[in-house]
Amino acid sequence: MIQAIGLTSNARRKARPTVADLTFEVRQGEVTGLLGPAGSGKSTALRLLLGAEAGRGVTLVDGRPLHELAQPAREIGALLGDVPGHPRRTARGHLRMLCSAYGLPSGRAEEVLEVVGLDAVADERLEAYSLGMDRRLGFAVALLSQPRALVLDDPARGLLPREAAWVHELARRHAAAGGAVLLTGREAGALARTADRVIAMDKGRIVAEEAASEFARTRLRPYVAVRSPYAQRLAELLRGDGAEVVAASGSRIAVYGTTSAAVGETAYRHGILLHQLADSPEQRPASGGTGDGSGRAPGDAGTEGEGERPRLRRTVVRTPRRIGHRPGPVRPVGYEMRRAYGVRTPWPTVAAALLCSLLATALLVRTGTAGTSPLRLLSGWAPELPLPAAAVGAGLLGALSYGQEFRYPALAPGYGPEPRSLRLLAAKLAVGALTAALLAAAATAADLAALHLLAGHGRAPDPAAHPAALAVWTGLAVACSWAGVLAAALFRTTALGFCAVLAVPLLVVPGVRALLGGQEATELADAGDALWSVLSGASQDGGGRVSAVLRFAGQPLVLGLALVLLALAGAYAASTLRGRRQERRSTALQTGQTAPLTGKKG
Repeated sequence: MIQAIGLTSNARRKARPTVADLTFEVRQGEVTGLLGPAGSGKSTALRLLLGAEAGRGVTLVDGRPLHELAQPAREIGALLGDVPGHPRRTARGHLRMLCSAYGLPSGRAEEVLEVVGLDAVADERLEAYSLGMDRRLGFAVALLSQPRALVLDDPARGLLPREAAWVHELARRHAAAGGAVLLTGREAGALARTADRVIAMDKGRIVAEEAASEFARTRLRPYVAVRSPYAQRLAELLRGDGAEVVAASGSRIAVYGTTSAAVGETAYRHGILLHQLADSPEQRPASGGTGDGSGRAPGDAGTEGEGERPRLRRTVVRTPRRIGHRPGPVRPVGYEMRRAYGVRTPWPTVAAALLCSLLATALLVRTGTAGTSPLRLLSGWAPELPLPAAAVGAGLLGALSYGQEFRYPALAPGYGPEPRSLRLLAAKLAVGALTAALLAAAATAADLAALHLLAGHGRAPDPAAHPAALAVWTGLAVACSWAGVLAAALFRTTALGFCAVLAVPLLVVPGVRALLGGQEATELADAGDALWSVLSGASQDGGGRVSAVLRFAGQPLVLGLALVLLALAGAYAASTLRGRRQERRSTALQTGQTAPLTGKKG
């Protein structure tokens, strides 16, 4: 069972909160309907319940706060709108990626695809899915971890009647199997037919809560909508004639048990001006329509709507001083591999990087390779280029790793794996380093082949004879990849992440070169060489591979990359710590006990 206690959204700029003090429960084996017009706060209430939006209140799952559960996604599956998947990813690939995030076997994806009826189109791209197919995929995501409860935000919105009926039938089946379902909607009739209990919201507050059968009997009857400046006088006259009148607002009333002709005749006889007189079979305004949300039900204008609201013992709620951060994916490396290579985006980037590297090698051959360092020959780094093409490609792939994570947020912060977790960052850095190393190796092989073809066999350096150059080249590609990953994680966009990579040779290196002139750079390299000589006992004048690497490490480009990586890592750590302090977590009860929800009818 799920209990929501005191859910209140944060007010913005002294405006009233979107939802205020919502308290309700979602019982096991039942479908609970949350009814209200557009803008009544239903979606905000669900996000607060799941911890996906900042606010106050506590969500209890079987008596335990939601934030204390090790894996909330195993307890609650949610459908809060369209599936935020990459449009070029297939449904099967999307679900298998989430299986890695939740620690589930890949075969679970096939099971839910069959349950929702998408097994025949599982290999189609998401961009080709219709609204109904996308909604079915959303149900597959919600059911993936076999949760005991489902939270569905108006899943039938915009669907054809046949698809809408399937949605409500799936919700009923889950409840019949012993699960709990919280379902929002705007259509009172459809929600009353599906739900066991109906909670009506208006203007961010609960105005009525009762059994679906009672709701249908008392609130879905046809009525006559009347608007008049003398509504109160007309209401008294109609009650005298035996009609049932409910005040909706100052000049509006809803009349039950009579016809519009009878109401019009009464108004005419007593000279009462009418601005509106219409028959309406829709739901009464006070229980989620367009009225003022007074909560009064037909037949008892002051008690019934509020009478079935749960009455709570006085409970003091406070924000906990320290709350643990939500962990990331269970299998982060597997998740990142499926996320990165489950679409075709990386492959054009790799192809473009290799092609540009070949063109740069051709430019080197044309200008002459005499006196060119092995590093430039192995990496295809023409003097006219700020960075080798493969290093730029590695930086772009690194920026894509977090840029697409935020653009297509498959993970659900709050109740699911956290996309900004440390373990996911480490996985992205590891996958990025492996990708950059492989790209550097492929570029080296292509460049050597081009050198053999264009300049002859004697002009191409032997990679085995230059291990230091290979190590430096691989490290340069990995550093560019990491810069892209960290910058995209910090700025939450691919473009700014890639700009951070390009800023190193274009902006940072000139600054480092101006700060450390040629003499200072030479002294720094000599100091590193001397330190290695002391540690290893090797002669400082003997040269060697380590000496060559240390001398290259003193170059402005390497120093600039190191400074950028340190700055990005520090900024990311600071932003993560600041976000953890500010993000909303479900509050803890000061008494340490569950607050029972007990209404008049138990």
